[in-house]
Amino acid sequence: MTTGPGTSSWPGLQDPEHSRWYIERFRGMAAEGADLYGEARLVDVLAPRRARLLDAGCGPGRHGGYLSRLGHRVVGVDIDPILIDAACTDHPDATWLVGDLATLDLAAQGEEESFDGALIAGNVMDFITPEHRAEAVRRVAAHVVPDGFVVIGCRIDRGFRPADLDAAAPGAGLRLEHRFATWDLRPWTEDADFAVSVLRR
Repeated sequence: MTTGPGTSSWPGLQDPEHSRWYIERFRGMAAEGADLYGEARLVDVLAPRRARLLDAGCGPGRHGGYLSRLGHRVVGVDIDPILIDAACTDHPDATWLVGDLATLDLAAQGEEESFDGALIAGNVMDFITPEHRAEAVRRVAAHVVPDGFVVIGCRIDRGFRPADLDAAAPGAGLRLEHRFATWDLRPWTEDADFAVSVLRR
């Protein structure tokens, strides 16, 4: 799958050194014992055992890799091939594909089976250009089974606010089930600086 023009502002697409820095940053944090898996733990709670899960905007694979170690069948997708190479190296038990969420069609890449759930983690939506964010949500949701879940995290100050997600959700066939202020499920308030939304098809 090729990169759609203007759909991503991820710096690594213009500067490969940024991608390499990002990979080594998280490898270093993992080696130091940092807790990097809060997002994945929430997905594991929502998912049935041995679920088929989509890590949308997977980066170097820390969330999908964790979920695969728990026994889930994970497919991760990211627009940056350098990050996907790192995911393949560090987490070989999952499937990692280069793809643009705004044009996502995994059946065309040989992944025809739908997913029990999908994760769009904390900074993924920040790097999708504003005019393509609703389409990215729609494309991800289209890969999820009926009654499956989509979990989306977003920083309130980066422009994709809960109201924007709420406006995009009906067109994606999604309904809001829960909203929290953090990945460890602290209550949502209107003055929160982060939102974790659990949506259901």
